Amino acid sequence: MNLYSSSYLIVLFLLISPLRVQAAIVPQSTRIIYPGDKRETALMVSNTDKNDPFLVQSWVDNNGPDGTDESSASVPFIVAPPVFRLNVGEDNSIRIIRTAGSLPKDRESLFWLNIKAIPKIPDNAPANSQQITVKSRLKLFYRPQALGGAKARKAYQQLLFSRAGDQLRITNPTPYYFTFFQLSVGSANVETGYTLIAPLGKTDIPLPNGTQTGEVSWRVINDYGGASAQQKAQLR
Repeated sequence: MNLYSSSYLIVLFLLISPLRVQAAIVPQSTRIIYPGDKRETALMVSNTDKNDPFLVQSWVDNNGPDGTDESSASVPFIVAPPVFRLNVGEDNSIRIIRTAGSLPKDRESLFWLNIKAIPKIPDNAPANSQQITVKSRLKLFYRPQALGGAKARKAYQQLLFSRAGDQLRITNPTPYYFTFFQLSVGSANVETGYTLIAPLGKTDIPLPNGTQTGEVSWRVINDYGGASAQQKAQLR
């Protein structure tokens, strides 16, 4: 599973050992594409733990990858069910439903689906036991109806690259978000981290030392969480 588009935040319930780590709730994808012509979409999650059930809590926010503000008051989506029990070896579907709100029709909008796995406290757990919950944050892209189909799959090929001092300037003339799977100039890899290239925007990323010019090659993370085919262009 590709984990580039996911971020995991660990919350300690108690601060005394022994430590018990739980990370068995697995989503079927690391990103969700919400088609603009649908009333809802869904994501399947599985409990891969061999021993324990979990309580799963989920919600949508628009705060960004760090999730420091989990407010979802202005988000036009709800999830159903928001809380449910997931037994050993079971799967369940999280439905994401658009409720209201006016979203741009000429570009994608970005939100985040949070999935928190709350482990069961064993009946024989000592009073000083420590539990850990694992929260996954998945990108949720709302894609207007007019932007679907083959043009969405090929849009990354339109990215433009130019030099701006010691920075690589990436210009996105398309209405889609992109995250790089791989980016290089000549023989040098460019560190992109989890940088999101916003629709109709520009982003600057530091060039590797000594890089002057060369051929740019790149792959992005596709709608299924995998890597696109490689694309190449000359650095302008």
